[in-house]
Parts: sequence; C-alpha cells; structure tokens
Amino acid sequence: MMAEAGADGPRLAELLALGRRLWDELEASTEPSSGAPAVQEKVRQALDALRRAAAMVAQLELFSENEELEEVASADLKFMLLPALLGALTLKQVDLSRRMEHLETAREHFLRFLKLCRNYGLGSFQLPPSTSSEEGAGAPPTPRDPAQPNLMAMAMSRTAKIERYKQKKELENKLASMSSSVESGTADEEQIREFYILQIQKWIGTSLEEIDSIDQELVILRSRDAARQASAGAHGPSRPARAPMKPFILTRDAAQARVFGAGYPGLPTMTVDDWYEQRRRQGVVSAPQRASAGAVDEELQKQQQEKKEEEDDEEALQRARNWDDWKDTHPRGYGNRHNMG
Repeated sequence: MMAEAGADGPRLAELLALGRRLWDELEASTEPSSGAPAVQEKVRQALDALRRAAAMVAQLELFSENEELEEVASADLKFMLLPALLGALTLKQVDLSRRMEHLETAREHFLRFLKLCRNYGLGSFQLPPSTSSEEGAGAPPTPRDPAQPNLMAMAMSRTAKIERYKQKKELENKLASMSSSVESGTADEEQIREFYILQIQKWIGTSLEEIDSIDQELVILRSRDAARQASAGAHGPSRPARAPMKPFILTRDAAQARVFGAGYPGLPTMTVDDWYEQRRRQGVVSAPQRASAGAVDEELQKQQQEKKEEEDDEEALQRARNWDDWKDTHPRGYGNRHNMG
C-alpha cells in the first residue's frame, strides 16, 4: 500500500496541497461577500482538486477498517482530512436553490470523516446519527415531544460544546508552534505524525459543530417547505385564467343580427342561441341552462304585456278619478239642453 501511495504520492499530495491552500485563502479572504465570483471560483477549484484526491485515496485503499492507527504511515495521515475539507468547502457554495442538497452532502462528508476517525480510535466523541440518505448503520434518535425539552440532553450538549471549544484552542496553539518546523522540513517523523494527528483532532471538533449547525438549518428548511406544500394544497389547483370577452351585440335571431350589424359595423353580432352555445363550449353554462330563441321571445312578450296592462290600469284609474272630481263640481243634469227652448 505504501509503494502504491509513493508511486502516486506526488500527484496525490499536490492535489491535497492545492485544496488546503485554497481553503486557507478562503478562510483569510477579505471579500465582503461569500458569493463573490472570485470566492466561488476558488471554492470550485478546491472542491475539484479534493474530489480527485479522494477518488485516488479510495482507489489506493489507503485506509481500512481492519487496521490500527499505528499501521498507517505518517505521510498518509494527512489524507484522512479529505472528507472534512470536502464538507467545509461544500458549505461555502451559495446557490440558494440547492441549499438543502449542499447541506445534506456536507453532512455526509463530515460523518464519513468522523466514522473514519472513530474506526482508528482518534478522539473521544459521540457519533452523530445517520440520516436516511446516508449509508451505514446508526439508528435515528427516538422521537420525543418537542414541547417537552430534554433538559438533561441540553445540559450535556452545552457541556460538550464548551469542552470542544477548550480543546480546539489548545490544539490551535500546539499546531501554531509546530507548523514552522513541519513546513520547513526540519521536523522528524514523530513530530510530523503528531502534527497530522493534532490536525485530525481539530477537524473532529469542527465536524461535530458543523453537523449540529447543519441539522438545525435542515429542520428550518424542511419546515418551510412543508408549510408551502400545505398552503398550496389548501388553496387547491389554480384555475386557468379566462380570456376577457370582447364586446358584441346580442340579438334574438339572425334577421335582427343583420339589422344591428349594418348599423354598428365596428361590433360583431351574435344571436342568443349562438351566445349560449359559445358559453356552453367554454364550460360556463351547462346544456340544461341553455334557452332557445323562442323561449326568450316568449319571455320578452310576456314582460311587455304585463307592462302594458300596468300602464292601461293606471290610465283607467286616472280617468275614473277625473270623473269623480267633475261630478263633485257639477250638479246632476248640468249641460243637458235637450228639448229645452
């Protein structure tokens, strides 16, 4: 395994070194926005280099579940960091439409790194549960009532975070004091091995923190998506917009349409039958609601007759009232000159 790693070592080491250098530049960047084109280009380049390096590590089978930490060569220890670096760089992508996908992918990278470290006995920590989209064993935590917070778990989580923070600071101080000798090539193999193990332990704490943050954000995103789906389901499928009707002249029959059409050439004419047929095809009225032109004429004639009778009744009533008034002011026989000399 060491011979294969040595044969491909320079290229593999160069890919890792490129990814680490780009990561350090991103961490030290003074760009005001993580979405700046220059920042995202570095993220893309770093991810590409580290993905290629991870594929080579898997092909070379540098790490195995059946070996101990002492069996891993000191020069190969740094390649254990590949999944953690991939997870951290995945989180730096800013495409909001794929945010949930990036979160889930980053979580898989971090969890793969933690499982690798756990297998080699690096660090003492509780492995986060796997999700349904992640391979490997690990039963999900037992669901509990969210209204009843687990105070004991909250206290233990807070204590673990404080402890990880202290360890992180100690590891950073040790790494800072050792980095110059390792980078200059003056460190011996034992110092190099200790340096890489300290880096791995530092990234263990970082991975646990990132998974905790990812899980919180995933809960928010999934709740938001569920609320949107529920809202869309409650309103039902939207109806297609109906085209606005153009103005036209409604007539009783074709003959009347010809008359009105000649007087108003700018407006189309339509008979009652044609209008109902058009509305029926549009689904606005059903067949039983359709009325014939004869029925419409009969209804119009009935309304006109009732109006005429009301007008006739009013005229007859007015004549009767006038006759009564005339009789009150003229005695009986007034104006009768018949047979009178």
